[in-house]
Amino acid sequence: MKKTIFLYGLALAVLILIMRVIEYRFLVRDLTLEFYIGIVAVFFTALGIWVGLRFTRKKVVVIHPEFQFNEKEQSQRGISKRELEVLELMAQGLANQEIADKLFVSLNTVKTHSSNLFSKLGVSRRTQAIQKAKELNLIP
Repeated sequence: MKKTIFLYGLALAVLILIMRVIEYRFLVRDLTLEFYIGIVAVFFTALGIWVGLRFTRKKVVVIHPEFQFNEKEQSQRGISKRELEVLELMAQGLANQEIADKLFVSLNTVKTHSSNLFSKLGVSRRTQAIQKAKELNLIP
């Protein structure tokens, strides 16, 4: 939006500069004020049409397949609901302390849940846990 406002302002400044040069050199006696107003109106009408068409173009929306949670995998691996919550917050990129604050638990509790998740998923890092959980349809 700032870019559009800047472009409008710049266009107006250039147009006024051109009109001032023309006014003082050639047309001050021949053309009336209405002519200058008409030039400005035509210019900004064309600019408005261009901007309007640019912003009202149809946008392509990509619809991803609907996520199907895999309850069977969750129960087979013995992942609790709280561990699943921790896993979802990990996938959102939250640090352990942020997860603890969000779930109203201690930092050590989050670390315990993380450790349990790593062993249940057979991984050693957060990124691996998130990737494995997505492959198993435990998180979107």
